[in-house]
Amino acid sequence: MALLTVLTALAACTSSDSPDEQDRATPARAVTAALRIVERTTDKAKSARVDSTTTMGSTLSMKADGTLAWDDGLTGALTITYTGGTTAETMRRLGATSMEARYLPDAYYARMGDTFAEKTDGKHWIKYGYDDLKHVAGSAGADLADQMRGTAPHTSVKLLLSSTDARKVGEEKVRGEHTTHYSGTVQGEGATTQTFDIWVDHRNLLVKKVEKGRTATGQLTQTAYYSDYGVKAAVKKPAAEDTADFKELLKDPERR
Repeated sequence: MALLTVLTALAACTSSDSPDEQDRATPARAVTAALRIVERTTDKAKSARVDSTTTMGSTLSMKADGTLAWDDGLTGALTITYTGGTTAETMRRLGATSMEARYLPDAYYARMGDTFAEKTDGKHWIKYGYDDLKHVAGSAGADLADQMRGTAPHTSVKLLLSSTDARKVGEEKVRGEHTTHYSGTVQGEGATTQTFDIWVDHRNLLVKKVEKGRTATGQLTQTAYYSDYGVKAAVKKPAAEDTADFKELLKDPERR
């Protein structure tokens, strides 16, 4: 349960579910046209460096940095540091508050600490197969798998395109760079409303995103910066002999 809690918290703070096409409403034409260009341009960039901070009520406070690529499924590697909340306490019990996360098209891998390895025959990595999540937790698992694979930056722009009040806020500087700021509200799961703000550079690439909203465990705030578009983001699957499969761990009560 602790392992699933960690995964769910991470997915909830990095996910960008795409609304159904029929639910979309159209803001001002100029804003819609501009955002569609940003979405396409960011999508075509295929990879970027990511630097983010996230808080979610008393459950979670964390930092993440690394690279992601989305040309053929989501791939990449992030270093995630849990800095506060009950999730950080869970991670301490598992042996580490900082871990490496690897995204591959079929699964998400998390490198745990030595305390975890002591319970898994020396294996440091957990594999969360996306298909396995669907089988373990049904529709909730399917949603979680989709969320884990929906972390590419252009999906945030797609979400803002679904807003009925998307608007251009103005021209601002982000880390010394001239950008255009857009904002809007998006209907999230459970009929909650989330605020999305994005900043776009002169190349029509997303360079900053701020997401705010309410969750079942409290206020969610995430700030993410994107840079070095086109960066090499190759990632290897962890060695099989050093990897424990999440679905197998669930079958063994001594290792939960």
